[in-house]
Amino acid sequence: MRHPTRWLLHGGRPGARWLIRRWYDVRVHHPERFPATGPVVVAANHIGVIDGPLLAIFAPRMVHALTKEEMFEGPLGGLLRVVGQIPLDRLHPDPLAVRTSLHVLEAGGAIGVFPEGTRGSGELETFRPGAAYLAMVSGAPVVPMVFLGSREPGGSSGSLPPRGSRIDMVVGRPFEVARHPWPRTVEQVGAMNALLRRHMRDDLRSALNETGRTLPGPLPTKDPDD
Repeated sequence: MRHPTRWLLHGGRPGARWLIRRWYDVRVHHPERFPATGPVVVAANHIGVIDGPLLAIFAPRMVHALTKEEMFEGPLGGLLRVVGQIPLDRLHPDPLAVRTSLHVLEAGGAIGVFPEGTRGSGELETFRPGAAYLAMVSGAPVVPMVFLGSREPGGSSGSLPPRGSRIDMVVGRPFEVARHPWPRTVEQVGAMNALLRRHMRDDLRSALNETGRTLPGPLPTKDPDD
């Protein structure tokens, strides 16, 4: 059973940060942009397999990330549920994942979404409307998050950067969205999604300029993130 009220890692986050920083140089830029209270939809680019855990552990606030349901198979599934991650069927409409996410937002929590839907170049070429929809229903602002360095250029979808690598997480400028009453048409959601994508691509360019980093490029041929 999905449980939206198990706050992510609680007091374990500082210890998890300490452990990860013994392996990677993780830098969080502009944490002050992240709203200190109230509902938030965090929308991030997705380049590496560790983006989800990094979001869970290093975001300025605890985040319940929508995570592909395949990750909940086996022993890892129990851990993901305990720390508040939300299973998502990426291939079909998933009303339970939507209701769970809205429950978290109504309680003043933060939901994490990867609009690209899968790991890749991180350039936001594909941009699914989930983050825009959740923001329109709840009235929560969307906070962009840019991951840089969590996958090496040419690395496979499941690869990890070498020990000692620098990983940058850049918090973007919040994108304010007014609550839209039901019914919300496909055209309305599509228009809001286009505005959000433009905003996030601007923030992505700013993050690249600020950090001096580059994106890793597409996944190697015949190495899709399934």
